[in-house]
Amino acid sequence: MKVDQSLGGVIIGMLMGFKEGKPQVVFPENPAAHAIDARALARLGPDDVGSQVALLFEDGRRDRPLIIGRILHPEPTSKSVVRDGELVSIVANERIELRVGKAAIIMEKDGHITIRGSELVTHASGSNRIRGASIDLN
Repeated sequence: MKVDQSLGGVIIGMLMGFKEGKPQVVFPENPAAHAIDARALARLGPDDVGSQVALLFEDGRRDRPLIIGRILHPEPTSKSVVRDGELVSIVANERIELRVGKAAIIMEKDGHITIRGSELVTHASGSNRIRGASIDLN
């Protein structure tokens, strides 16, 4: 059995979903531009989609990932991101923050959404509505 030493042991990937019951994973240096079939040593289900997983590779081949376990405490910045080519879903338990320079969009689990920036611009080809129990200007 010839093993590709360039893989360097365990690789951290992400479980993207299931196709015909097989786990689908992505990982750095993935040989395909999409999620690929994997085999698993750990029991995985729909609630695990978006989780980080530890991968080894059968016979050192990147096209044959083997999930050896799910990472139980992923870094907070990568709680759950699922991309299937048409939908990007970012899920967090407490809070999601998007920040660039002086701009920020913050969503809290209690439903509060804060949008901050030096200027805010909205465009609509149809109606541009603002709805709420009350609306405070300035």
